[in-house]
Amino acid sequence: MSLAKILWVDDEIDSLKSQLLFLQNKGYEVACLTNGFDAIDYVKEHPLDVVLLDESMPGISGLETLAKIKAIKSNLPVVMITKNEAENVMEDAIGSQISDYLIKPVNPSQVLLSLKKILDNKRLVSEKTTTSYQQEFRNLFMELNSNPDAQEWQKIYAKLVYWEMEMDKSDSPEMREVFQTQKDEANTEFFKYVSRHYASWIKPGNSEAPVMSHSLIAQKVLPNLSKGTPTFLCSSITCASISGGLFSPFLQRAFAL
Repeated sequence: MSLAKILWVDDEIDSLKSQLLFLQNKGYEVACLTNGFDAIDYVKEHPLDVVLLDESMPGISGLETLAKIKAIKSNLPVVMITKNEAENVMEDAIGSQISDYLIKPVNPSQVLLSLKKILDNKRLVSEKTTTSYQQEFRNLFMELNSNPDAQEWQKIYAKLVYWEMEMDKSDSPEMREVFQTQKDEANTEFFKYVSRHYASWIKPGNSEAPVMSHSLIAQKVLPNLSKGTPTFLCSSITCASISGGLFSPFLQRAFAL
């Protein structure tokens, strides 16, 4: 089994055979391409750990390729390799969230050091995310089974959204599956909660009801408008797209305001 899957993109890839053999002998699986267009297609279709990307290529530049790769897989580490030491090129690359920057000619040891730095950091972040969620799992389980009220549901929702984003840093499919199971359980319990209370919430004059569609404008928007306070109203559709559809529009509206 390889240590990591690497994509090296350079229009002069034939001149890098010694570096490629060096990495392969160290246990890395290295795929080679000569242009940015093919690299973008390859990133879409293959799992990768790191991309080594030449800055100056015909057809589409390294910076343009970098932007499109990041649009596809924002967390994929990219090392920019270039002959150009101009400050503006470095700034553009760093601004596009590269993981490292190497100046040609690069020797095999330089590349290996960069890969180790990136992959070790990625491993440590993944392990920390997994450990932290394991510690939080029991707390969330207890909160879900403690008959939470509307405000407590908001806190549970915020925690689950946070961990859903954090799971992007984890390399553990098993831990992602555990999280998905807990998220499904939360949706089920929230549905039961709404079903039990909905009839009383829509009765006129119920001061304990959470903000809902029929009371949203009166309770949250008009008081701010009457004070002349600038107010931003996020619709349930927008919130649903932001949150990935977790929970109902009722709770999404509660977080929007």
